[in-house]
Amino acid sequence: MRLGTVTYNLAKDWDIPTIISRCTATGFEAVELRTTHKHGVEPSISKEQREAVKKQFEGSKVRLLSLGTICEYHSPDLNIVKQNIETTREFVVLAHDIGAIGVKVRPNGLPRDVPKEKTLEQIGKALRECGEFGKRYGVEIWLEVHGSGTQEPPNIRTIMDVANHEYVGVCWNSNPTDVVDGSVKKSFDLLKNWIRSVHINELYREQYPWRELFTLLKSIKYDRYCLAEIPESQEPERLMRYYRALYRELSR
Repeated sequence: MRLGTVTYNLAKDWDIPTIISRCTATGFEAVELRTTHKHGVEPSISKEQREAVKKQFEGSKVRLLSLGTICEYHSPDLNIVKQNIETTREFVVLAHDIGAIGVKVRPNGLPRDVPKEKTLEQIGKALRECGEFGKRYGVEIWLEVHGSGTQEPPNIRTIMDVANHEYVGVCWNSNPTDVVDGSVKKSFDLLKNWIRSVHINELYREQYPWRELFTLLKSIKYDRYCLAEIPESQEPERLMRYYRALYRELSR
């Protein structure tokens, strides 16, 4: 289990050389590039630009792990769902071209006046379609535990049961709604078979049982990255060093 970061929002204004240099200097080993940020890695970039991105990371100690998108499949308008599936496919091809292994997507809420079960099934079926496409490129689809109502772990579990695809996993998001009676074990057990990525946030928050989470991740032999999703700072490298020190203490 190793530490990395998402560019949301710590690194949202950093270009790729800055991401690499600051992560290298502070011991962060991987990055998830979130769409719309200064790094500029989007489906619109050319073949040559994709190769240049790949080479920059391959020549560094920082792994380009994944792409963070805002693709979502909960809308009652099926044309919008179709558009989001197509955008997901574009990010899958981009991830393949630059050497990333995952594309993070999300649910973003339960529409009013639509039965919950119908929405969860719709999301799951869309994920299965995206997973089948991802399999062709060796790129996984990671569903972030996100959105009002949809972030409830039992609802994410329902979605994953519907998706039922080897290339579709969960991005654990360290939400307050994970916690039941001071523990995340109940929520973790619902989703542990699908965890492919982990977002962590403010490690000083004592309301969230970080040490328990890291122990549970070790229990399933999770050997990927915990990605810091924290606000930007005027002293980013200083913050990152303190964050890494706290992460190492809580996860040992």
